[in-house]
Amino acid sequence: MTLPPLSIVLTAAGCPGAATLIGALRSIDERDITIHAVDARPDAVGRFLCDGFTTVPWGTDPGYVPALLELVAQVRPDVLFVQSSLEVGPISARKAEFESLGMRVLVAAPAAVGACADKAAMHAALLNAPVSQPELIVPCTVDELVTAAHRLGYPDRPVCVKPPVAKGSRGFRVLRADADRAEALLHGRPGTDPMTLDEYVSLFRDTVEFPRLMVMEYVDGPEHTVDALVEDGRILLHQVKTRERIAAGLAMSFRTVDRPDLVEAASQVCEALQLDWFVNVQFKGDRLLEVNPRVSTFVLQEDFVLPYLGIKRALGELDDAELPALQSRVRTSRRTIRYYDQVFWDEVDD
Repeated sequence: MTLPPLSIVLTAAGCPGAATLIGALRSIDERDITIHAVDARPDAVGRFLCDGFTTVPWGTDPGYVPALLELVAQVRPDVLFVQSSLEVGPISARKAEFESLGMRVLVAAPAAVGACADKAAMHAALLNAPVSQPELIVPCTVDELVTAAHRLGYPDRPVCVKPPVAKGSRGFRVLRADADRAEALLHGRPGTDPMTLDEYVSLFRDTVEFPRLMVMEYVDGPEHTVDALVEDGRILLHQVKTRERIAAGLAMSFRTVDRPDLVEAASQVCEALQLDWFVNVQFKGDRLLEVNPRVSTFVLQEDFVLPYLGIKRALGELDDAELPALQSRVRTSRRTIRYYDQVFWDEVDD
């Protein structure tokens, strides 16, 4: 069956997963798909892979949403597909304006997005949900940070510290009493070296304003992610994958696995937060680490392209009766590695 043509505006076309996502959408053969990419950088890879390309301000810039609204008013896509965490909040806040132009916008409501963006708020929102989380304390002063670290087991056990609002492991540190800075300097990767509690708090003793931080129980164990298509807090379709070989905050290797226990935990999270569309729920061991209300680095199959299935759901082309058969296609034999590629072009002066 040939379906009507589909027009998509794809944001963050230079993000790490953009090229693979674009390729997956290009692989769909049941309809013609036109993709217009946008990014803050003029050399984003989507410029070279999509049918059209426009530069816009960064997602955190006040001019971002007006520029995007102007673009979609010209392109008139069927779907606005949002990739970056920095864009989900601003677009969600003005979702009605975008949809008044005749498109579907695949982002959750502002309250749900806000709860995910602030990890301390997310933790608090899920305290009454049957989901295991690391113990977490938000100190207001340096002395409270020290007290919190000792309460969570330091120096006998390591603890973690990070800002509640951050992206790509920025600001994350493990505090451990046996941290060897010389060893980390000579042999560790940048940004991964642990610190002692004394070293860490020395950075903030003389600050005028103490930053907002979380002190968390250190959790060990394998990392897993439930990537889900969600509607009104209900998971419609999902995959569970491992997260392996982390580099610069990004997982570089994945395995699809069967973890119904994590799917059930993710279902509780999505229902409690009333999430919609694409959701990425991360666990370490059996503990919830974070929730991202956006697309993830999907483990794609030729017969299960979750981003495209979400688009079909948004367009009213996928009903509940079809979901079980689609879910049964997920193969736990699927393996993925992320690698670097390059594009080449000649810059022509205007």
